[in-house]
Amino acid sequence: MAKLAFLGLGVMGYPMARHLVINENEVVVYNRTQAKAEQFSSEYGAKIAFSPADAAKNADIVFACVGDDQDIKDITVSENGAFSTMKPKSLFVDHTTTSAAIARELSEEARGRQIGFLDAPVSGGQAGAENGKLTIMCGGSKEIFERAHIIMSCYGAKITLMGPSGSGQLTKMVNQICIAGLVQGLSEALNFGQKANLDMELALDVIAGGAAQSWQMQNRGKTMLDDKFDFGFAVDWMRKDLRICMDEAKENGAELPITAIVAQFYSRLSNQGYGRNDTSSLIRLLR
Repeated sequence: MAKLAFLGLGVMGYPMARHLVINENEVVVYNRTQAKAEQFSSEYGAKIAFSPADAAKNADIVFACVGDDQDIKDITVSENGAFSTMKPKSLFVDHTTTSAAIARELSEEARGRQIGFLDAPVSGGQAGAENGKLTIMCGGSKEIFERAHIIMSCYGAKITLMGPSGSGQLTKMVNQICIAGLVQGLSEALNFGQKANLDMELALDVIAGGAAQSWQMQNRGKTMLDDKFDFGFAVDWMRKDLRICMDEAKENGAELPITAIVAQFYSRLSNQGYGRNDTSSLIRLLR
């Protein structure tokens, strides 16, 4: 039994923390909205902390899954942040999708406090978190990775060390760039087929066995046909992630022409009030 803390009980963090509890770890939870922490405690018996510092003070490993760069800074290096009370040689594992720059910055700050830091963004969506089947892309030292790996396996099916600090976040950017292009292509294909009066459920079954097959097609194709988008990875989260990708591309010189266009499409969806819909709602703009 490990002594753990989990900071951030959102759509992803809540089921991830649950897996830690049901695997018989001692877990303290913190959430900015206390009612969510109280709900988690009533369901799973975890202790509640009222600040990140309070949650982290006795933990061997502190996990976090929050919103963006500023959120992760707030719960680590602020006055009541986790770093202020973490024990020497304890670990901080950040599952938030952030910039690589903040991952490197927090890694250096943690090192100065004798804390291990791992940037470990996840892919697999809400379903992956609930089923304990997430893909986790990690940046940090091999020693820190190996110490955290066994606990992350409570909710991770594929957990890989990609390189030094920031490498996990860079890999997540690659993931999001791929998804953006795939979802737009799938949206255009489905809309085209519907305009051509094809039986698109049958068409999906046919092409899913060939070179066009993808996770997005298998898991989102039929819901897109049915105009069902009230689930999954939200448009506004993808907007944030693609902004991070575009900022990094400016630094490293990579060209992202398609990603830039799809990012604009997601902004349009958000401005139309669909910011909480699944990313597959891109097809709305074609109808």
